[in-house]
Amino acid sequence: MLLRKAFYYLSSDESTCLWEPSKERIESSNIVRFIKYLNNKYSLNLTNYEELYNWSVSINTNDKGCEKFWSSLWDFCQIKAEIKGECILQHGDDFLNAQWFSQARLNFAENLLRKKNNDTALYFRAENIFTRNISFQDLNSQVSKLQQFLVEIGIKENDRVALFVPNSIEAVIFLLASASLGAICSFCSPDFGVQGVVDRFGQIEPILFIYTDKCVYNGKVLDNQEKVNEIIKKIPSLKNIICVSYFNVKISLENMKNFQNISSYVYSEILEKYDEKEIIFKQLPFNHPLYIMYSSGTTGIPKCIVHGAGGTLLQHLKEHILHCDFKANDKIFYYSTCGWMMWQWLVSALASECSLLLYDGSPFSPDPQVLLKFIDEEKAQFFGTSAKYIDSLKKLHCQPNKTFGFKSLKTIGSTGSPLLAESFDFVYESIKKDVCLSSLSGGTDIISCFVLGNPIGKVYRGEIQTRGLGMKIEVYDESGESVFQQKGEMVCTFPFPSQPVYFWNDHEKVKYRASYFERFKNTWHHGDWVEITQHNGIIIYGRSDATLNPGGVRIGTAEIYRQVEQFEEVLECIAVDQNWKNDNRIILFLRLRESFSLTEKLILDIKNSLRNNCSPRHVPAKIIAIPDIPKTKSGKIVEIAVRNIIHNIEIKNKESMANPECLTFFKNIKELNMD
Repeated sequence: MLLRKAFYYLSSDESTCLWEPSKERIESSNIVRFIKYLNNKYSLNLTNYEELYNWSVSINTNDKGCEKFWSSLWDFCQIKAEIKGECILQHGDDFLNAQWFSQARLNFAENLLRKKNNDTALYFRAENIFTRNISFQDLNSQVSKLQQFLVEIGIKENDRVALFVPNSIEAVIFLLASASLGAICSFCSPDFGVQGVVDRFGQIEPILFIYTDKCVYNGKVLDNQEKVNEIIKKIPSLKNIICVSYFNVKISLENMKNFQNISSYVYSEILEKYDEKEIIFKQLPFNHPLYIMYSSGTTGIPKCIVHGAGGTLLQHLKEHILHCDFKANDKIFYYSTCGWMMWQWLVSALASECSLLLYDGSPFSPDPQVLLKFIDEEKAQFFGTSAKYIDSLKKLHCQPNKTFGFKSLKTIGSTGSPLLAESFDFVYESIKKDVCLSSLSGGTDIISCFVLGNPIGKVYRGEIQTRGLGMKIEVYDESGESVFQQKGEMVCTFPFPSQPVYFWNDHEKVKYRASYFERFKNTWHHGDWVEITQHNGIIIYGRSDATLNPGGVRIGTAEIYRQVEQFEEVLECIAVDQNWKNDNRIILFLRLRESFSLTEKLILDIKNSLRNNCSPRHVPAKIIAIPDIPKTKSGKIVEIAVRNIIHNIEIKNKESMANPECLTFFKNIKELNMD
């Protein structure tokens, strides 16, 4: 998802050591400081990462290392809270209902607004079209003014705030101001179509909608107003709308005046109305909702995943300070939109007193190295991107180290899909030799990582470095037995603080249980097909479900089906991933109604519908007519079977299908061997 990807990977025998940290880097790392802190606090004798990991997931009743780990992490990271409390974990034997720090009272935004000086907090670039920076002092000031306005219009804890915004300075400000009051934020990026936004925001009934008038992509300035007008018409719960000027200029809201019972505001006018005051940080329970994220929508409209403030904060601090070695005043960049959980991950770096680099637009405009130019000019310590971006640079024969010095760069993070072995080589040969290459994987489901980097460990070719501290990750075979150096299902066998609080409108946790706990009893089943290697690294071989992952972005098939099956010509359809040139592409198969045929016009109309109503990423690479579609006996279509057939993988348990004979229609299709 990060994250829950379905990509072919590599075999473990390809793995060789590509990087090893220096003695000086190890000695100065936050992990070594943390180990010394734990040894002193608990009279331990931990000497390396593996010993730390094993202790952090220990659930022995005499030791309870896992509980001590999370409690000590809280103290080590100096979390600001009205109260921490003595109770660390309740109901630890019931994964679904486990509760961490039940006595705690804290505020997420307070922990991110630690710095108040004139250092630059946020560096913003929109390709080569527009740049803007603000200081920590100005960030605090704008949050203060916006908070006063939100109070005036009646925003309070548990109210939903919907943000249709790009990766921008204002996105961070609105998050912090909303979180300071205990409101719940939910994001969609402007590349989503109207229906895709409504399918998400419509479920959570927001009362405040925030949007930017424009955004930038591939050298073009795009106007959002027409799309926004359609969205607002379809969300009846809205009471207030705020428009933000993308280019920080005077704007008018004349186009918004026709909506009855909705008040409209311009962000710049809000800032002019209020003087800066001390920010009020509402002290709230550890599990108080902070974000509503969305599943891919494979089996219907996307599920709304609610994440708590305390778990998100604690998990992100762990990953940033220990796994990524972030330090105060570091500059952190992750290429992401607000609709992907890596944006929320990035913003939490403010809690480590870091500055953020924010980028909106195409990573290839005006040239393929625009992101690298950004991090080099601003002297970033951490650069995060997708595996696909790294692979693209390699295919374009880019040699960034011939152009940029990257003197400050310590770590490169890669996620969105497994990073190929050849791309590991490219990073060390063409970007920087002395850098920790941290491949990450986890997802929207946990708003963080299960497996990620280790700044004091070696980097092996094609392997994710380690399992996350405090995350009891194992690999199960089909019978639920734990295996080592063998492919199987990645599972987590003990609760962790950043698991979802609940799913929205899932009061009995039916959807929650079905999503993660049906395969193995009281064990989180993540759906990745993985192996733990001899180095205790991780290789991800692919997804064990049917989620689509073109370019590393999770897409649910149901979103595609809802659009395609509105066409009169289409009786039903099925969409699957095809592994193609170190990436995935979407193949859409159509079962057409009698008397209709697949024409170029129909193909174009379907692609346009998906592009306009969902997003450009939903558009299939191939659309192919087929006589029939395989189903289970209960009538559910079987994506995994079709995906296996087109990859020449044997289909098991055909007897569970109602019409297994139709699988032959998907064999030896010529179009699947063509660009």
